[in-house]
Amino acid sequence: MTRTAPARSSTGTGRRRGLGLMAVAIVLTALNLRTAVTSVGPVLQEIERGLGISSGLAGVITTMPVVCFALIGFTGPALSARYRDAHVLAGALVAMTAGLALRSLAGGFPVFLGGTALAMAGGALGNVMLPGLVKRHFPRRTGPLVGAYSTAMGLGAALAAVASQPIADAAGTDGGGWRWALVVWALPALVAAGVWLAVPAAPDVSRASHSAVPMRALVHSPTALAVTAFFGVQALQAYVVIGWSAQYLRDSGLSAATAGLMLGLNAVVGLPLSAVIPSLAVRPRLQRPLLAVFTASYVTGWVGLWTAPATAPWLWMVLIAVGMGTFPMVLTLIGLRARTPETVAALSTVSQSWGYVVAGAGPLLVGVLRGATGSYDGMFVVVLTGVAVLAVAGWVATRQVFVDDEVERAVPGWSPAGRRPDVLESAGVEIPAAARAHDADQGARDGGSPRG
Repeated sequence: MTRTAPARSSTGTGRRRGLGLMAVAIVLTALNLRTAVTSVGPVLQEIERGLGISSGLAGVITTMPVVCFALIGFTGPALSARYRDAHVLAGALVAMTAGLALRSLAGGFPVFLGGTALAMAGGALGNVMLPGLVKRHFPRRTGPLVGAYSTAMGLGAALAAVASQPIADAAGTDGGGWRWALVVWALPALVAAGVWLAVPAAPDVSRASHSAVPMRALVHSPTALAVTAFFGVQALQAYVVIGWSAQYLRDSGLSAATAGLMLGLNAVVGLPLSAVIPSLAVRPRLQRPLLAVFTASYVTGWVGLWTAPATAPWLWMVLIAVGMGTFPMVLTLIGLRARTPETVAALSTVSQSWGYVVAGAGPLLVGVLRGATGSYDGMFVVVLTGVAVLAVAGWVATRQVFVDDEVERAVPGWSPAGRRPDVLESAGVEIPAAARAHDADQGARDGGSPRG
């Protein structure tokens, strides 16, 4: 009340610039979250020859990212509570850069595997930390920013998948072109790390207000369990699509080029959906209609692919891509189902880390069933069962309740930050909630605190 107008203007301008730089850093980080994963598949055969490994060890390479996402992701809240988020993510991206360089230089399987684990640090920590950062610093822009970074994530994954083989071919170098196809993605990771280092510390953020909450207590929240199941089953669908759909189409009579084109179509359709869905999913009245659309699209797409794979494969893959809109939706729900950034971080960590365990089991189970039965029927049983679980978990996850409140009833004092009056009073985040700003509790159901 006593500061002069120029001082307020200067402070406000500096804060806006800092937030703008952070938004850029978030999107650049998302661009790198999957490049270390999707750049491997197109040159996996060359990697096998270059390292002299069996197809079984190559399978370990493709499974390693999901394992790392699950294990490394659990360290996110503790690191965030001890260090600045910008420094944690910068360090994770530098580790990614070093891991990408290490595995491109590897002469044997152990070094390559170690480089892969190091490269996954950026992806794992980015996965779990970005939702909390959006909640903390952009509470009134949840939908647009989640849309921007989920689109960037998909774009980075698609670019790495499409460009890796051409890069390897162009590099040549006596069969070592695959090394260039892997290491080239270290450059955007290093750029993103540099942007995080340039993000200034927020003047209103203190370590006391930025502490981790116990994640184990989330077992007392039906909503947290539903979000975790929702994330895990939607990720299972995606990994089955990535790992098995192209091979299934080839075995159904399509050429390798056409099967690859269908997989590419699936990825391309998902990009605009990732940009739009979060801005729709922040509106409570649209969440369950969206869930119904995604569920119906999945069922129609999978059943069509099962019964008539060669008739209209483009239609089935497009419908499955629409169903995969559950990914940006669940990223949005993670931010909406918690009161504070600390709880968002805990929910993000638990749901994504355990979710990737479920996701990794999906393609493995498909492979086991295919080997045991000699057909792909088991794959469709797995994914359609997953769609049923997705519908039930999504219905629970879209209830307008807070994880904080459910845990607090079972574990009093679990998250004192969730009881701060200022959190509840300033919680109206999205435009639909702002229309009901007079109702503090209702506003809290749709957003979070702008404090750090």
